[in-house]
Amino acid sequence: MGLDETGAATGPVTVRRGVPAGAERRAAELYWDAFGRKLGPALNPPDKAVPFIAAHLNADRAVCALLDRQLVGLAGYQLGGRALTGGSASAVLRAYGHLRGLHRVLLLALFERHPAAGQLVMDGIAVDPVVRGRGVGSLLLEEVAAVAAEHDCREIRLDVIDTNPRARALYERRGFTAVRTEHTPYLRGLLGFGAVTSMRRPVEANGPRGLRTP
Repeated sequence: MGLDETGAATGPVTVRRGVPAGAERRAAELYWDAFGRKLGPALNPPDKAVPFIAAHLNADRAVCALLDRQLVGLAGYQLGGRALTGGSASAVLRAYGHLRGLHRVLLLALFERHPAAGQLVMDGIAVDPVVRGRGVGSLLLEEVAAVAAEHDCREIRLDVIDTNPRARALYERRGFTAVRTEHTPYLRGLLGFGAVTSMRRPVEANGPRGLRTP
């Protein structure tokens, strides 16, 4: 991966479906960098959380950005009952122990989102800082939109927390509209955020079919 004098990565970014084989750990690291603050109370410490996420990824529930064959961004989504991040309650208990694992299971349940009929639910976007500002997030969002169109979904839904205004601004630029905000002040001390906004974007039935690369 080349870097210019400012430390930003250079070269073309390509987008593909699925996490490349062997890149599960890197995907988990990107995901943790983006969402570790939110997931920390449930999955900390990081040296345990990252391997857990990597071991339970559903690699076919992501679109990925690559630069010089290195994973620099990904967007997860939930479709057909499966999301990018997996791991059953029993898996959490095995990894963290029954005594320390039970409250983690309860916390993770707070993040579960189930799509309505005709919806594709996004699982968040994670982009390496070295490629931020190059439109990688927008590329990933449009590829997710292509996935939704191919599965005859009518809309894409995602949730954004009040402490992530950068993500909300990106979603609004890409056609998402806020439809409901759930205020959760009781979670601010525990999870670090006090409101969750649900955003939706209609899917164009005859829209672009994606930017897939082999």
